[in-house]
Amino acid sequence: MSDGMKPPTLFWVIAGLALLWNLMGVMSYLGEAMASNELLVESYGEEAAALFASKPAWATSGYAIAVFAGVLGCIGLLLRKAWSKILFIISLLGVVVHDVWMVQSGAWNYGGALGKFFIVAVLVVAIFLIWFAHKKAAKGYLT
Repeated sequence: MSDGMKPPTLFWVIAGLALLWNLMGVMSYLGEAMASNELLVESYGEEAAALFASKPAWATSGYAIAVFAGVLGCIGLLLRKAWSKILFIISLLGVVVHDVWMVQSGAWNYGGALGKFFIVAVLVVAIFLIWFAHKKAAKGYLT
């Protein structure tokens, strides 16, 4: 690929929106990680707060890996680096690990329809970003 070959505007729009999406994921993760038990009780009720407080380390780790690998993958996209695809795959694995806990524990029931929508949306976006990075690398936009 020559340095003069530039991706179309849509590439930059998608990469920028994906970075914003993943930064929102980081904010969500940090908000949950730093939330006091009182805030969790106030927001979700006693039962849900107890469930989130007892989240196992492997599920929390999956969440952290998903959001931080996603942000780094998006930065890689914006830098036009092919390694972004590897980070998106790692992010997807983190999403799956966290989602296993969400479904297995019943935690996904506490967000209502909107919560369930976001669980599915996060999975779909993670898969899309792998596909997107793969296609753009094949076109020569990522090195």
